[in-house]
Amino acid sequence: MQPSLATRILADREQSSKPTGEWRRLMPKDSALVFNIQHYSLHDGPGIRTIVFLKGCPLRCPWCSNPESQRFGPEVSYVADKCIAGMGCDRCALACPGAVRPASGNGIDANDDANTNPAAIDLNHEALDRLDLNELTGFAKACPSKALTLEGHPMRVDEVLDVVERDEVFFDRSGGGLTVSGGEPLAHRTFLTALLAGAHERSISTAIETCGYAPYASLASAAEHLDYVLFDIKSMDDVKHREWTGFGNVRILDNFRRLCTDHPEIPKLVRTPIIPGFNNSREDVAAIIDFLHSLGGTDANITYQPLHYHRFGEGKYHALGRDYPMGSVKLDDDLFNAIRDDALASGLAAEALYHD
Repeated sequence: MQPSLATRILADREQSSKPTGEWRRLMPKDSALVFNIQHYSLHDGPGIRTIVFLKGCPLRCPWCSNPESQRFGPEVSYVADKCIAGMGCDRCALACPGAVRPASGNGIDANDDANTNPAAIDLNHEALDRLDLNELTGFAKACPSKALTLEGHPMRVDEVLDVVERDEVFFDRSGGGLTVSGGEPLAHRTFLTALLAGAHERSISTAIETCGYAPYASLASAAEHLDYVLFDIKSMDDVKHREWTGFGNVRILDNFRRLCTDHPEIPKLVRTPIIPGFNNSREDVAAIIDFLHSLGGTDANITYQPLHYHRFGEGKYHALGRDYPMGSVKLDDDLFNAIRDDALASGLAAEALYHD
């Protein structure tokens, strides 16, 4: 890893792991923080899916496309393009004076293309992190232009399922259902298990997207109510995995191994984001494919899909007052095509690879 990249990754990991107020004390019973419910998704399990995103993840992947999912507490994002402070609005400052200060570029380089509309204000994230859930909610709601967004709203299981069930007609016609993502859904064992079980009670098919880093008991509990699993395996190299994500891969690989043994009947789509400097070689992917074959391959209901690196989440980092750790690196398209061909030749390729 290049020194400058390593420095950015470590700085972002420290910043994104700070505690966020006393929000747990004020959380309603049997609830979890949901930061998004996405309807009509076609890429997160079979058929048309409704994705429920739970907040909080143990890993800190620097390429994460949902950085607002990483911290376990609620936080506020700020989109300068929507801000009307330049027109005299000061409602956010009145709601919490210590959390707002005059703009200084919002942490974005003045020459950056993302800074075409400079921030009208800067947020004092350290002050915001000291607020409890009610105070933070009030601060975000004070913004009339929706430039401020509260990332993470407490929802109970039945509240989530009521929203998901509205899409039931699409599930019935397409073979779709509910996918729980994050963050890391396995970090919310009790809530997740109840959510999946409740979905089955309403005849809704279930899936999760997981990085696999959790106690196996959490995965085993969820698996009892799962119809499909999307499981990330990023690298077979434990040292490299720890360097880039903050944790090694031993627990992840062991969890997947045990899942295959205990639940061979559950379809499992393994995905690998191909990241420049981390796992962007055919040898890296070949090692993952060999591992999947060793567990039974298609006989264990395993399919595989490499994913092309993208920077879709970069703007979200800026909205959270963070720099994008990966900088301007790009993935070589020819290399990815070769990796894709290797996946096709493996006999494990996911159906999506045949249509890309």
